[in-house]
Amino acid sequence: MFTEDTETEAALRSALAERIGPDRLGLWFGKATRFELDDKTLRVVAPNSFFRQWIQANFRGQIEDAARATLGRNPQLQFQVDPTPHPAEKTSAMTNRSGTNASLSAANGNDTGDKGTDRDIADKDASTEQETPKRRSAISARRRFASIDSFVKGDGNEVAYGAAKTVVRKPGKYTPLVIHGPTGIGKTHLLEGIWSAVRRTHRDVTPIYLSAEQFTTQFLEALRGSGLPSFRRKYRSVGVLLIDDLQFLIGKKATQVELLHTIDTLLRLGRQMVFTADRPPNQLTDFGPELIARLESGTVFAIERPDYATRLGIVSRMADKLQVNAPEDVRQLIASRLTAHARELSGALCRLQATAEALERPISAAMAEEVLAEMSRHSGRGICLGDIERAVCDVFGVEPSTLHSGDKAQRVSHPRMLAMWLARKHTRAALSEIGHFFGRRTHSTVASAQKRVDDWMAAGRTLRIADGQGVVDEAIRRVESQLRAN
Repeated sequence: MFTEDTETEAALRSALAERIGPDRLGLWFGKATRFELDDKTLRVVAPNSFFRQWIQANFRGQIEDAARATLGRNPQLQFQVDPTPHPAEKTSAMTNRSGTNASLSAANGNDTGDKGTDRDIADKDASTEQETPKRRSAISARRRFASIDSFVKGDGNEVAYGAAKTVVRKPGKYTPLVIHGPTGIGKTHLLEGIWSAVRRTHRDVTPIYLSAEQFTTQFLEALRGSGLPSFRRKYRSVGVLLIDDLQFLIGKKATQVELLHTIDTLLRLGRQMVFTADRPPNQLTDFGPELIARLESGTVFAIERPDYATRLGIVSRMADKLQVNAPEDVRQLIASRLTAHARELSGALCRLQATAEALERPISAAMAEEVLAEMSRHSGRGICLGDIERAVCDVFGVEPSTLHSGDKAQRVSHPRMLAMWLARKHTRAALSEIGHFFGRRTHSTVASAQKRVDDWMAAGRTLRIADGQGVVDEAIRRVESQLRAN
């Protein structure tokens, strides 16, 4: 049997962190949860029944994977409650009893948002995670360095950025402000930037920034601990309320009702609210018409995936911040090849830095080519050349046979070159294999196609696609959307 200090458990926790993230590891597998191992069994000992049920229901597969990677075998998993009395156990039991009574009320149609009904639905909302002091400290440390001025502005985010700056200057002018878009494009950066700027420039205004997950957790804790009046005073009297990732509240009816009443109160007081989500409010259909109407009553802006110029700005800013000595041609290469989100760009810079230190060589374009090709192979997720061919043909409205032909007309050669570029990004295929697939062409032809598409992206080149004209960034986004859909 091992305890928390041993090397084996440390390795197991590290492997588990890779699978669920360090934040969730700290939340659910902190000091209150321990692992016990004997010859055949790995026991997960939780501080109370709520933790045990949640860990078993949501992390079993990740624990099994981590154990297999660490121990080289598949131990039998057991989930237990620590026999040592724990304060949260009593609270959890009280919540379950209250929830049972409230279920009867809800079944009779009495879904009025009273305390009993809220507790009933709160049992369903309990798919949230408890916030620890360690996590709060990590978030606070990150906020101290957040700055709205460090946000890289571009065509896809200019309007949302301008609205955020207005919120800082005149809190309450655009309320609520909802910013939506896919992951990794800067929504959280804007929220943190607003939070820190308001604190700096408006000493008499109190801003609160948290995720929807944290809002839910604190709401549940208030319900279970009879602290609901204090919770409501805190969030219904705040000067600026910023909540990230509203989509987390899907399926959490009690928390949605609480948020609705919070918004109504803050609207009456003329206070500023800023929310982010991965989709526009009208697509958060689980929220119900009242909450959606409140979110849409203010200003809603989308942030698009960054174009080449914006990505280049992000790469340059990240390289300076991370102190990565990347020449301009390397920065341009990263910005042209990696088109998904800012985290991908940061990962490329970190990998380049690590490679340069390991090889004791300066970062060069050749090294970047190698590193980016390796990243693309690992992120390909099983995409094959045929998948790329079908997606390109669909977006550009051409027949597959034309990509294999000798036709050099732009309506054929442009989609063919883009297909080769995407093949280098998304597959493990070598240059020669890609060239052979697309009409028995040489590896130098594929390399030339890569260079051409990189140049197109840098210049914002417009291409002819099936339904008209589109810049190359948009054509790539549409092809990659097809690949993800398939």
